Amino acid sequence: MKEKCCYVAVGGTFDSLHEGHKLLLRTCFKIGKKVIIGLTSDSLAKGKSHYVPPFSQRKRKIELFLQSLGVLDKAKIIMLEDAYGPTISDKEICAIVVSEETFVRALEINRIRKSRGLPPLDIIVVELIKDKDLRPISSAKIRRRELNWKSFLNI
Repeated sequence: MKEKCCYVAVGGTFDSLHEGHKLLLRTCFKIGKKVIIGLTSDSLAKGKSHYVPPFSQRKRKIELFLQSLGVLDKAKIIMLEDAYGPTISDKEICAIVVSEETFVRALEINRIRKSRGLPPLDIIVVELIKDKDLRPISSAKIRRRELNWKSFLNI
């Protein structure tokens, strides 16, 4: 990608805003002028096998993080009621930022876009941040208290 894309999309539940999530978000703002952050709705999050804080709390944590980066004015946080949000219909979105775990979803989004006559999104894959045992950090590990800040490499 030579110049900054107009709209970049990223999505997730963001139930605990950990360093992996923060890297995804930082990456979005490096490549996009505006970022659409799809945040899983409470009804969609009910399908998870664990407690997920309410949408309003998760949204506020993201807003505070973006404010600390000075990019809150360049973000639009929307509620996701499905796995795709506007990525399958909005022709102004030109890129999507995903983790290695969600790469397959981005490919699926591009298949749907193609079937609708839309150009594919550039897919930017962010590597997972690993702990001292070289296992990816995750919200699940945080919930199980397997992870603390001392377990990160290079952080």
